[in-house]
Amino acid sequence: MTSVRTGRPRQTSPTAGVAQVLRSEWTKIRSVSSTGWTLSVAVVVTIGIGMLISALTRNEYDTMPVRERLTLDPTFVSFAGMTLGQLAMIVFGVLVVTNEYSTGMIRVSLAAVPRRGAFLFGKIAVAGALALVVGMITSFATFFLGQAMLGPYRAGLGDPGVLRAVVGGGLYLTLIAVFSMGVAAMLRSPLLSLGILMPFFFLISNILAAVDSTKKAGRFLPDQAGSRIMQAVPRADEAPYGPWGGLGIMALWVIAALAGGYALLRRRDAQ
Repeated sequence: MTSVRTGRPRQTSPTAGVAQVLRSEWTKIRSVSSTGWTLSVAVVVTIGIGMLISALTRNEYDTMPVRERLTLDPTFVSFAGMTLGQLAMIVFGVLVVTNEYSTGMIRVSLAAVPRRGAFLFGKIAVAGALALVVGMITSFATFFLGQAMLGPYRAGLGDPGVLRAVVGGGLYLTLIAVFSMGVAAMLRSPLLSLGILMPFFFLISNILAAVDSTKKAGRFLPDQAGSRIMQAVPRADEAPYGPWGGLGIMALWVIAALAGGYALLRRRDAQ
């Protein structure tokens, strides 16, 4: 804008510009019903399956081998639904980024916010904050309801490693969503993004982590490393990192995905 008195361009403060981008992205997310549905599915599926597995574990506890009883991690049992819940978070992350490409609104958005870094990271900041809130609510609800199902075998929030595991569950779901946003920013297509992410997390990652010849490499995949944060009872395995180290590895994957999305967004035309 031009000042009437001086005739010179009126400067807009960077803070005001960032606030406008964040408000715009929040409006976009609220206006798309599919994003709300995917977050709701993530909550319901994670809690529901966690309660079911916890109830089954309680019923089968007396018939378990002694070794399994001694190494039982009640906290991690209640997080059994995270495997499917994270798929809904992947869909959320992909849709947040690719909806504008699917509708052609990306041209309008980039015309309104020509600084592509501000556009992308404003979107990720808003969607990531929303994913964090939903992830934390889901993780704590899953834990408390799962422990209620476990009855006398439950863990308390004050037990060693439990609070860290519950908070870590919320962070894990958040990082899954943000990682998906970075991949979607690189691929731009919802079908292509989901076609790669869904099999990777649901099948390929688990297979690589289970096969002896690829097990060592599989430990460093984002979900395999990140999920360690949700284990309150230490496992006697050969992983060269602990719970926070595993989450740190997952965070590096997220940073790499976001960097790739940003680099390609800067180089490509809006399509």
